[in-house]
Amino acid sequence: MTSAQPLLTLSDGYAIPQLGFGVWQLDEADAAPVLAKAFEVGFRHIDTAQAYDNERQVGAAVKRSGLDRGEIFVTSKLRTSEYPTGKARRSLEQSLERLQLDYLDLFLLHWPVPDHDGLFVEAWGDLIAAQEDGLVRSIGVSNFLPDHVARLVTETGVAPAINQVELHPRFQQRDLRAAMEEYKVTVESYSPLGRGAMLGEDVLVDIARAHGKSPAQVIIHWHLQEGLIVLPKTSSVERVSENFDVFDFELSAEEMEAIKALDRADGKILFDPLKMNSLF
Repeated sequence: MTSAQPLLTLSDGYAIPQLGFGVWQLDEADAAPVLAKAFEVGFRHIDTAQAYDNERQVGAAVKRSGLDRGEIFVTSKLRTSEYPTGKARRSLEQSLERLQLDYLDLFLLHWPVPDHDGLFVEAWGDLIAAQEDGLVRSIGVSNFLPDHVARLVTETGVAPAINQVELHPRFQQRDLRAAMEEYKVTVESYSPLGRGAMLGEDVLVDIARAHGKSPAQVIIHWHLQEGLIVLPKTSSVERVSENFDVFDFELSAEEMEAIKALDRADGKILFDPLKMNSLF
């Protein structure tokens, strides 16, 4: 896989581009031009999900890119309604059909749905089997708390390669990150800009000005410098280039500390994993 960006090696030995392109809420009209621009500027990691209903658009964009399959890292996620034993494999195959791919680089359980006791463990077993059969290279989870990951490891002996969670300067998830490190689970950040809520933060504006960058670029780079995988998203073709132009500067120790101080106990913006109990 060639890329003008850093790669991280997962616990299973596969490499993943540290900067990815998220497509949540990217509708059909925006998908083609935005994804074409993403590939043009250098993105090689695309993150979608069955629940986003845009796997077909992602697959078409991958095909139009002209890039070799080995140059592009594609992630999707399993709908929670597909968790019951035996359903996950066929659902994965249907994702591959929509994406026009022979295999996925990464497939995630999307939510732990804690009210459905043990269901995510059953689905995890199906993902392990699909990985053994070559349908997916790496398997992981999204929105899982440490107790959920511990249960997967205890009951199956297999830890996720990745846990994709909401993470941004106001919600830095340091306790979760420490717990994931014990299991050698790499943390991946979605909504890394906090849905834009922090772009006017004085600390970030000042740091951005000092580096000749935008606050969004500073936040994306902060994730990279923290050793996280980061998935900014945009439906604006103009912002795609900006989101990739984040590798030519370094944040000082003092700047990193200033951003660390933005963390807040009430900083979470999106859904609570313990309350996402319906199968969708």
